[in-house]
Amino acid sequence: MVSTSGRPGRRPAAAARGRQVKLGAYVTFQGGTWQVAAVAGASVTLVGEDGRTASVLASLLFADPHFTVVGSPGAGVRQWGLLESVPERERERALAWQRHIREIETGLPDGPGSAGMPRPAYDPQRTSMAQREQAKADELTQLGWPRVSRATVRRMRARYHGQGLWGLIPRRKPSRATGQADERVISAVLEALRRQRGRSKGTLKGLRELTGHILADTHGPGTVALPAPSTFNRLARVLADPLEHPGRPARTATTAPVRPFTPTVALQPGELVQIDTTRLDVMAIGEDGRTVRPELTIALDVASRSVVAAVLREEGTKAVDAALLLAEMAVPHPVRPGWGEQLRLAHAAVPYNRLLALDGRLELAAARPVVVPETIVIDRGAIFVSAAFLAACETLEVSVQPAPPRSPAAKGAVERTFGSINSLFAQHVAGYTGPHVLARGEAVQDEARFTVAQLQELLDEWITACWQHRPHDGLRHPLLPKKALAPNEMWGALLGACGYVPWPLGGADYLELLPVHFHPVTGRGIRINHRTYDHAVLNEHRGRPCPAGPGGRWEIHLNPHDTRQIYIRLPDGRLHEIPWIHRDHVHAPMGETTWRHIRAALGRRTDREQHEAALAEAADQVLRRARPQPAPAAPDAPGGAGPQTAGDDAQTGGGQDAEDSPDALDARTHVDDDSQTGGDEPLAPARFALYDAFEEAEHW
Repeated sequence: MVSTSGRPGRRPAAAARGRQVKLGAYVTFQGGTWQVAAVAGASVTLVGEDGRTASVLASLLFADPHFTVVGSPGAGVRQWGLLESVPERERERALAWQRHIREIETGLPDGPGSAGMPRPAYDPQRTSMAQREQAKADELTQLGWPRVSRATVRRMRARYHGQGLWGLIPRRKPSRATGQADERVISAVLEALRRQRGRSKGTLKGLRELTGHILADTHGPGTVALPAPSTFNRLARVLADPLEHPGRPARTATTAPVRPFTPTVALQPGELVQIDTTRLDVMAIGEDGRTVRPELTIALDVASRSVVAAVLREEGTKAVDAALLLAEMAVPHPVRPGWGEQLRLAHAAVPYNRLLALDGRLELAAARPVVVPETIVIDRGAIFVSAAFLAACETLEVSVQPAPPRSPAAKGAVERTFGSINSLFAQHVAGYTGPHVLARGEAVQDEARFTVAQLQELLDEWITACWQHRPHDGLRHPLLPKKALAPNEMWGALLGACGYVPWPLGGADYLELLPVHFHPVTGRGIRINHRTYDHAVLNEHRGRPCPAGPGGRWEIHLNPHDTRQIYIRLPDGRLHEIPWIHRDHVHAPMGETTWRHIRAALGRRTDREQHEAALAEAADQVLRRARPQPAPAAPDAPGGAGPQTAGDDAQTGGGQDAEDSPDALDARTHVDDDSQTGGDEPLAPARFALYDAFEEAEHW
């Protein structure tokens, strides 16, 4: 736009006139100062301070966020809505001042372009600005306006040009929220509130007494009087933060300000995966035979609402569990023995033949999505911010995004999934505790029938058979917006747009994800937590420092849920398995929790070797007793292989003392294993074999 404002230094009659661009004007554009040299149509030629020239479109020039005309007021819309909060009398007085100022500057009360002729005293062609300002002051004085002089008229004109109509509103000094309270009392109340911050909440009466003690210690006893209780209560309510007010709960979900809810959106599988841990509402049998409430850690793909990984642990979920979730969600889930044929990926609503051509591991995979995570949203739990988990994410090139503190809506999808698992799965399992203590039965511990490993099998089967095929209201296809899709259906729909990326992980990758420790190799082997690990492969390294380890110690990888073997990195760069010297005496995976329990119950009374052997024998006895006894097959019940049927199969009949012995239990387990190898009935719980990461990788 080509027009000019008045002379340099002259106050513009309106803000819009001062923002007009003219030839020779200086403007700021892209962080520099330029002079307008030419305007041709929609193009503006600019000359920089260093002599550079630039020709830009006027729309691009005006759209720059830092564009201004040097020496002119910035653009902006007046806050007209604030006038509605002004009393009517003051608003009418401001509108009257606006008409008077327009008449002084243009000769017409309604501004330039309005009808009528200027009055002689306000004709710009015959009188000067000073004469018109004096005439207006005399006129308003005759009309009864108090204390109006020429200086008043000039001041109102300046405020009008600077702030618009809002500048004509009388400004009053705001009153203090604390009223006429003594500043010393205010300081004492603030100090009392500071001392109470983070502590258990008390009452206003207790806060008043604490304020009195502070006043006495600061100014002397009796120097400053405390206000009356009612006055003090009003003062405390004004000074205290609403979230820290005495009488409010100290720790509730409302202690944080409510943030605006923004739904989480992901457009491809693995783009956003949310991970969290909670207690499952089911009592289970722990490794040592006690009833425990296991912890559940899941990884939820936001795009398809698929539970791509789920891990149950007896107690104290470790960082290794969160790290192994990465491998579990990125490789196919194998079909377990006893699962129906309909749970295979070949029968899911996905392009199975095309996927099989890309990844042969999908031939025996279960009907669950396989996603390669790009971004993982975590809370600030210790296991998710640990070095093991962050190192695993860095190794697999996965971005980690911590959720804001005290913001459950940041992981709303996974939080809601926990509630669905408890209501759709947990309440049908023996040992259900209910959502809260008021809904809990009197003897929930006596109803526990499953070990944590068996409960893991049930949960994996339920996720594959129920959750992945259950329609979700939040999953809609663009071409079928009225139809709710199941997670598997949504995964199949997104595969056509995003494709499938196989992630080749092997047993060595699994071992690399295990927690790392550093220990020396002595003449007797490797000593970890009163356990001795030894193998012939260590012979040439006994008593020698590691050339690459810190302090000469060797890199050890240990699974805290199966301590019967460790893995050491030797100079060849590979991880070698080193067994526990008493591994043959323990026939089930033994975790650190069970080992600590046994060590606490069995005190050391002999030398180290005999004590370790006694601990191994005690561990074997505990794990044998904790293993549920196989029961005769129950009649078929409605629901197929659901949680209720599995719960009936796992119930024990409370046999005789001879049947409860470890030897009889072990013998009966072998007989059941041999009798069911060729049939179609579900296998009874068998002995646990040693975990072989490389053999397990063949199923991925």
